[in-house]
Amino acid sequence: MLVVKKFGGSSVADKERIFNVARRCIEDYKAGNQVVVVLSAMGKTTDGLLAKAADINPNASKREMDMLLTTGEQISVALMAMAMDSLGVPAISLNAFQVQMHTTTNYSNSRLLRIDSERIMHELESRKIVIVTGFQGIDKYDNYTTLGRGGSDTTAVALAAALHADACEIYTDVDGVYTSDPRIVPNARKLAEITYDEMLELASLGAKVLHNRSVEMAKRYGVQLVVRSSLNHEEGTIVKENAKMEGMLISGVAADKNVARISVVGVKNEPGVAFKVFNVLSAKNISVDIILQSIGRGDKKDISFTVARTDLKDAVAVLEEARGNKFECEAIDYEEHVAKVSIVGAGMESNAGVAAKMFEALYNANINIRMIGTAEIRITVLIDEDDADRATRAVHTAFGLDK
Repeated sequence: MLVVKKFGGSSVADKERIFNVARRCIEDYKAGNQVVVVLSAMGKTTDGLLAKAADINPNASKREMDMLLTTGEQISVALMAMAMDSLGVPAISLNAFQVQMHTTTNYSNSRLLRIDSERIMHELESRKIVIVTGFQGIDKYDNYTTLGRGGSDTTAVALAAALHADACEIYTDVDGVYTSDPRIVPNARKLAEITYDEMLELASLGAKVLHNRSVEMAKRYGVQLVVRSSLNHEEGTIVKENAKMEGMLISGVAADKNVARISVVGVKNEPGVAFKVFNVLSAKNISVDIILQSIGRGDKKDISFTVARTDLKDAVAVLEEARGNKFECEAIDYEEHVAKVSIVGAGMESNAGVAAKMFEALYNANINIRMIGTAEIRITVLIDEDDADRATRAVHTAFGLDK
C-alpha cells in the first residue's frame, strides 16, 4: 500500500512535533506500507521570510520571493529526514527540483503541470520514506515557483494522483472538517464525510482546512482524502465523490474576511460594458466573486463585485487605468471592511426556503446584508466585517448544526 501523508506548518513547528510526525509516519512504514510525506514550512517560517524580504526590499520581484520562500519547506524536509534517521529508519528528503515538479511560470501562484515519479519510486523501492517539499515547483526555465499559500495540500494530492497512491491523508491542527470554524462557533460538529463539491465551496469561501485547488484536483483525479489531526489518532473526515450527510440540509457555514467590495459607478447601460470591466481584471488574473448589477437609471447603471482584499489595490489600479480608455464610468468606489458569510450544502438543491431561513437568522441578529450571491449548492452574503463572527454563529444555530 502506498500512502501520501501531508503535514502542515503547525504540525512540524518544533523538535517535539517533528519527532511526533516522524513516529506517525514510521508506524505506517513498519506496517509494510510505502510512505511519501509532504511537508509545509515550520510554524511561522514563511511569515519570517516575508518579513526579512520586506526589510531588504519591499518591492522585491516575485521570482526572487519564490526563490526565498521555497527554502522554508527545504528546512522542514531535511530536518524530518534527520529525525527519522535518528530513529533508525531510512529516509530521504527531496525538493521540487530533485523530484521534477513542473509548473507554470506564474510566480507566487503557479499551477502544477506534471510530476516526474521516477525518482520517488526509485527511493520507495529502496525501502526509504520519501519526504517531499510542498508548496513549490519548477518552471520550464528551472526557476523555483510557489503554488500560493496552502499549496502543500495541492502538492500532496498531485503526488497521490501521479503515484496512484492508495491513500492521501492531510494532517492539520484540527481533527477533521467541521460544520464551521470551532474557534468562532464552539458548538460546531465534526463531519464524518463530505463531498468534493461541498468541500470545494467551503475551501473557496474561507474554510482554512484544505486548499481549494487541492480539492479541485482531488475531484478531477478521484483521489479520496482524509483530513485528520497530527496531534491525536482520532478518525478524521473523508472527502469523496458521494457522502452520507445524515439528512443535513447544509453541511457547513464559512466566513471569509479577506474580502473587498468594488463598485464601478455610472457605466453606460448598453451591451458589452460588463465584459469590458471584467475582461481587464481577468487579464491580470484577478478573480471576482459576488456580482451585482443595478437595473439602471436612464442610460447608466452600476456594477458591484467582490475581490480578495489582497487583490484590491491591483484591481482598483487596473480599473482606473482602463477607465476612459476601455470603458466610461462616473467613479470607481471600494470598501475594505466587509466579509462574506456562506452556507454550503448539497441538500439545499431540492429544498425551498433555505435562503429565507438564512436571511431570517441575519435579520433576527440585526445584521444588514449588502450583497447576495448564489450558486448550485451555496448562498453567500456580503456584510460588515465586524458582524462576520456573530453572523456565522447565528446562521449555524438557525440550521440546527450545533452539537
